[in-house]
Amino acid sequence: MITELDDIDIRILDLLQHDARTTTKEMADKLGLTVTPVSVRIRKLEEAGYIKRYVAILDKDKIEKSLIAFTSIQLREHSQDALRSFEKAVTKMREVMECHRLTGRTDFLLKIAIRDMNEYNNFLMDKLAKLANIGSVQSHFVLSEGKAETAYPLTLNIQKEKGK
Repeated sequence: MITELDDIDIRILDLLQHDARTTTKEMADKLGLTVTPVSVRIRKLEEAGYIKRYVAILDKDKIEKSLIAFTSIQLREHSQDALRSFEKAVTKMREVMECHRLTGRTDFLLKIAIRDMNEYNNFLMDKLAKLANIGSVQSHFVLSEGKAETAYPLTLNIQKEKGK
């Protein structure tokens, strides 16, 4: 298991975040290493849980999921069972891309990807509104996307913070 990340680990993670298809050879060349130590480090990063999975980021317009809604949900009841039950139900819904439990007035924020307003209406009426314990629903639709980043900014400060 990796207990500390060094500069090379950080650089490997950064390279993979920006393009997971970067070959081990390409990484080795960029890092001034040979393929074997880079492969070993990647495997250790995977085993330690730093790398959860590898994905392809699709063009939402080409797959007809260009309408993005951020939907705030306020529940009526806030028991542990009620919160877990709601979260379990919505995370099974294909339209829900993200589900976050929040502090404040909003209990959950959902990121929903759908084709159009008609599909959103069907989602709202046929799925979301049928869930028990819904208090209020407020939806915000994305008009334009100024920034959508999937890579976390990484620095060696990760370990300095962990070491406190």
